Amino acid sequence: MSPYLALDFGGTRSRAALLDDDMRLIRRAEMRSRVSDGPDAVLHRLVKLAKSVTDAAVAPATIGIAAPGPLDTKAGLIIKAETLPGWSQVPIAAALSDAFAGVPAFVENDANLGALAEYHLGAGQGADPLIYLTISTGIGGGAIIGGEIFSGAGGHAIEPGHMRLTLPDGSIRRLEELASGTALGNSARHRLTRGAKPSILREMDRIDGQAVGEAALAGDALALDCVREAGTWLGMGLVNLMHLFNPAAIILGGSVMKLGDLFLGPARKFIAEHILYEGFVPDNVLRPAKLGDDVCLVGAALHARHSLAL
Repeated sequence: MSPYLALDFGGTRSRAALLDDDMRLIRRAEMRSRVSDGPDAVLHRLVKLAKSVTDAAVAPATIGIAAPGPLDTKAGLIIKAETLPGWSQVPIAAALSDAFAGVPAFVENDANLGALAEYHLGAGQGADPLIYLTISTGIGGGAIIGGEIFSGAGGHAIEPGHMRLTLPDGSIRRLEELASGTALGNSARHRLTRGAKPSILREMDRIDGQAVGEAALAGDALALDCVREAGTWLGMGLVNLMHLFNPAAIILGGSVMKLGDLFLGPARKFIAEHILYEGFVPDNVLRPAKLGDDVCLVGAALHARHSLAL
């Protein structure tokens, strides 16, 4: 059996892997995405990354691609994405297929594929309905209902990062503007310029979500304030998802989840204070993702294998 090639293309990092039929990684590589360089340059580097994990003498059976949405999965296009400024109607599936002499390539929303992988092989096995959130540069999400990806009428569901929430000042913001890694960096820069609170962040050249997370883990008070605020907003988003789907499990992945209870504690507190009824919060409903940084690679390979068989 030929191996499966999988790519996980994100706003910050991109990964490629070759997997066997049991979804075990054979080889793996990654790079910074540098999406500001534009689609042509990035697609060229993605092809190079993909070729670095494959054997020129053995073509992959198929290619699975995880990408941020909205997508046209039938045409293999990235329609647009908040984490990819300036990208529009980019033919990512065709670019990868052409680079491998026409091997079939299938693109699907990255969080949908994360949900699929965690449902079959990760922390969500047996949990249905299942919601998966990836909290990193932005916030993506996927849902498994009846054992299948729930993609909605137009193939665009679900996008929890785009839930609109109302701030105390009356302004309306998207959840990922309030609770993602990008949000942590923005919040910290705002606090540093508007106040004089001491912080190790003042000594750093680059203040992004990773820097804020590291400062929070080191006990920095300003960074901890940013994390607690973001966690509270996450809790509001989770309450909404619980009331909409009553899921058996919500699997939480992505780089921001490395903050653990510093981030999730405020979310749990908000849920406890605002949930309509305890029946919306089954035991062990919030679960850390099990498959780590490889979750979308595994999901992409699973999806491509299934799509090839149809």
